[in-house]
Amino acid sequence: MAEGARVDSVTAHAAHTMDKSITLPPDEIFRNLENAKRFAIDIGGSLTKLAYYSTVQHKVAKVRSFDHTAKEHGDRLYDIAVQEEVTARLHFIKFENAYIETCLDFIKDHLVNTDTKVIKATGGGAHKFKELIEKKLGLKVDKEDEMTCLIKGCNFVLRNIPHEAFVYTKHADSEFRFQNTHPDIFPYLLVNIGSGVSIVKVESEDKFERIGGSSIGGGTFWGLGALLTKTKRFDELLQLASKGQHTNVDMLVKDIYGGSYGSLGLTGDLIASSFGKSATADKEFSQGDMAKSLLHMISNDIGQLACLYAKLHNLSRVYFGGFFIRGHPVTMHTITYSINYFTKGEVQALFLRHEGYLGAIGAFLKGAEEDNPNQYSWGENYAGSSGLMSVSPDMNPMQRSRSGTFDMLEMDRLERQLVKLPLLQDPSSYIPDTMDLTEDALAREYWLYCFEDALDGVVKRAVASQPEAPEAQERAEKFRQKYRHKLQTLRNQPFAYGSLTVRSLLDTREHCLNEFNFPDPYSKIKQRENDVALKYYLKAVKALDVLQWEERQFALVTGVLAGNVFDWGAKAVSDVLESDPEFGFEEAKRQLEERPWLVDSYDQWFARLKGPPHKCALFFVDNSGVDIILGVMPFVRELLSRGTEVVLASNSSPALNDVTNSELQILTERIAAMDPIVQGGLRDERLLLVQSGSSSPCLDLSRLDKVLATVVRERNTDLVIIEGMGRAIHTNYYAMLSCESLKMAVIKNSWLANRLGGKLFSVVFKYEVPAGRRERPVSSIL
Repeated sequence: MAEGARVDSVTAHAAHTMDKSITLPPDEIFRNLENAKRFAIDIGGSLTKLAYYSTVQHKVAKVRSFDHTAKEHGDRLYDIAVQEEVTARLHFIKFENAYIETCLDFIKDHLVNTDTKVIKATGGGAHKFKELIEKKLGLKVDKEDEMTCLIKGCNFVLRNIPHEAFVYTKHADSEFRFQNTHPDIFPYLLVNIGSGVSIVKVESEDKFERIGGSSIGGGTFWGLGALLTKTKRFDELLQLASKGQHTNVDMLVKDIYGGSYGSLGLTGDLIASSFGKSATADKEFSQGDMAKSLLHMISNDIGQLACLYAKLHNLSRVYFGGFFIRGHPVTMHTITYSINYFTKGEVQALFLRHEGYLGAIGAFLKGAEEDNPNQYSWGENYAGSSGLMSVSPDMNPMQRSRSGTFDMLEMDRLERQLVKLPLLQDPSSYIPDTMDLTEDALAREYWLYCFEDALDGVVKRAVASQPEAPEAQERAEKFRQKYRHKLQTLRNQPFAYGSLTVRSLLDTREHCLNEFNFPDPYSKIKQRENDVALKYYLKAVKALDVLQWEERQFALVTGVLAGNVFDWGAKAVSDVLESDPEFGFEEAKRQLEERPWLVDSYDQWFARLKGPPHKCALFFVDNSGVDIILGVMPFVRELLSRGTEVVLASNSSPALNDVTNSELQILTERIAAMDPIVQGGLRDERLLLVQSGSSSPCLDLSRLDKVLATVVRERNTDLVIIEGMGRAIHTNYYAMLSCESLKMAVIKNSWLANRLGGKLFSVVFKYEVPAGRRERPVSSIL
């Protein structure tokens, strides 16, 4: 979202009408229009959804190795350069049809460099507004089949947006329980509730069939509701329903039998007859009660119909979408109740965060087939997305209004295709995050405070990373405002972007930093620490080489753990590193917890080392400097000496002070020049450096670089090592793999340490073998 952007050709009134709750300049909403390449539009009965593709220029940090035969560079290992790159972005926005002319005028005024001649259109309003669109934009409207677009859009979001689907539970601590992305999204049942109901069985990307439907849908609710209450607006009718009490109108089982009907399994509170009391009661019924009764009647009917089709076709995944849903809690609750009742919990009612955009996404994909968007992986850009907003009557009016009228979604095309790690034991049940903050209020409040408290330090380091940019301070302040606003949104709406986790908080911060052209705020720190640590590498390995084998194995492990202390992402550590520049590797070793550690399976690991060597170890590394050079590389050196091949997986792009693949390439070359074991590993390709595909301090094993997954499979990898608090504790602590795994981390956060029953610098050393070979229970601290 371009902060402080100009309002060029649209009045402040137009900005206000596009979102009556938050006055945003239109060019903060319709972003990157000057680089727009392709458009699609989905026009429903009241909302227009616009999709467009644009190219975005942003800064990236590149490292370049020096020619070390030359003396002018001194001892510096590499140079850091910030370059401009162009990436692709998808934008999705929605607005009320009442303001379609204003929005089209704005789009027209800002279509500066587009060569687009055609706009793909779908939805019931595509015919109604065809002439207006062609006149305003000067583009030919090409109409696409609504159902085809809907399915294409649904497949796209299920495949590319983690935590897209959710279960709604009204009275739970967390209303929204988000589902993990399954490796295989097919088959599923899509129940699309517009004016009527269409029930579609989806078997593959291009194979789907409408297997049923009903004329009793959203239009029925709206039409009968208007007759009963004289309320003409759909959202007002839903508001009435949310305040009503249906038992005043509906006849329940207990109204007939005085209680439950046990022999038939009917509870007393079950609706026996919708509107049953209105036939005999001689009184006026409130509009809210009638609206609520009507909503229950139609939702129950749709729910039962969906259950019957799901059972008939043996489908367990049922997604609900369409104008009737639109994220309204009362609607989702009644459908969920109906599904649970009729299937006895065997089928879940699933809803989609972005279901309102499915048609627009599908229409866009139809117009982009020459570029084949499905060959790429895409990721939600948190900096440019407004997130899911509750429309519960309990939420404040600003949020409720915003959800009903306007929100934004942005997706970035990723540089590489992401796939699951082949070594996941059960990909369908894999959950990367250890703790869901939407369900843990105490943890949520702490981590939101923690990230807000760290903002000053992040801003300071962002400015320091660009000393030659006079406007860096101004951009850093805009980053601060943007990220603080995101934190406030998440404090009020923890479910805005799916499950709220430490990982999502970190990723949102990285997105906001990139938004304001701070691609690598820790670049100078990493450069300095890498230069210093390299000077001590030979001394460190020589000290290890003189140890007896048993002593050396323990020293190698404590070396990795001590190196992991050097983490600028942990405030307790960054405070020490800033106040005491002399704090070094030996001091870090002394800070470590004495054995037995908080989680301690070192003895099992040591026993395993006495056996045959592993064939290939995949090592997910963490920080630059002391961590990678003095901690990880000696450990890797030992594995190579044992005859184990090693694949080092590091971040594709910067995050905190994590080492990136490009930095690791340079570091490893320098180490190889000093160390014949590492040099031999590189020469014989027994040591490989591969990008993980991640730009996060955490790790999602279901979204890794396809090249890495191929290497893992081809090398018959039989050991996975995950290092660091972000990768091994905040994520993947419970990840079950089909090979041996080793998770190592030092807890550098006092609150988390206390919660886990430890203290600052407690150690987690967790060695696991796959199910069937395990001789001990898996340790658990969370």
